[in-house]
Amino acid sequence: MTDLSATLPEVLAQHVAQWPDPAASVVVVEPGAPLASTGDLEAPRRWASVTKLLSALTVLVLVHDGEADLDEALPADAAPPGATLSHLLDHTSGLDFEAGGPGTWRVRAQPGQRRIYSNTGIEVAAAHASALTGAPFAELLRELVAQPLGMTSTRLDGSAAHGLVAPTADLALFAGELLAPRVLPVAVVDALRTPSRPGLVGVLPGFGKQAHNDWGLGAEVRADKDPHWTSPENDPATFGHFGQSGTSLWVDRARSLALVTASAEPFGEWATTAWPALATAVLHRAR
Repeated sequence: MTDLSATLPEVLAQHVAQWPDPAASVVVVEPGAPLASTGDLEAPRRWASVTKLLSALTVLVLVHDGEADLDEALPADAAPPGATLSHLLDHTSGLDFEAGGPGTWRVRAQPGQRRIYSNTGIEVAAAHASALTGAPFAELLRELVAQPLGMTSTRLDGSAAHGLVAPTADLALFAGELLAPRVLPVAVVDALRTPSRPGLVGVLPGFGKQAHNDWGLGAEVRADKDPHWTSPENDPATFGHFGQSGTSLWVDRARSLALVTASAEPFGEWATTAWPALATAVLHRAR
């Protein structure tokens, strides 16, 4: 149980001390600045699927600048028939989780019909962005998202779906921007977090089938999912992502708070209870 007399940094440390990786790092963010933290915030971390948030924003900046079209069907040699960037970003392209490549796509549904979480979908969206601009996607992510936000130690190492390497401090900067945009266009962040094709049934990896498996164009939206990796007390519009590397990031604008966690312990049963418990404690203590 959390010590009711503890300060917020002490609350964070108390929770992390019970995790499989007691050297994990956590940051609570409020508009404009971090509010409290524990752990080493400067050590490089692998963020796994939290990467998708930055990759999706990179594509959405290109859309905002008129260099890409969300709703135009992609070339037949670049994506399954009828799939658009919006289908790829909100996991409704029909592509399987790891879906092969052109000519060998593993497609489980027609675009727009089902929410099927897909690494390949994000990778296809990134490849299309590179084809449109002539620049490597890692360079686009750095120039359009990381550098403007001051994330100087952030890099994409490999897949646009899961290759991000960055210190926790950089992800706290990123979470602060999602909470209250100051650098990126508001419309870009809104596209990331606003439910796209809401109400579709689907499986949330690690948490099972959800009646309303809502996503924005890149971010998972809490909605009424149960079970879930955030707190039951988080606002339904809370958005973010977690990664199999033991990382997570959520943004609750109704409470003016964001939470970033990083661990060397991969996602597992421990996280399904530890993350919601920490989120609940943060919501209570930061009131």
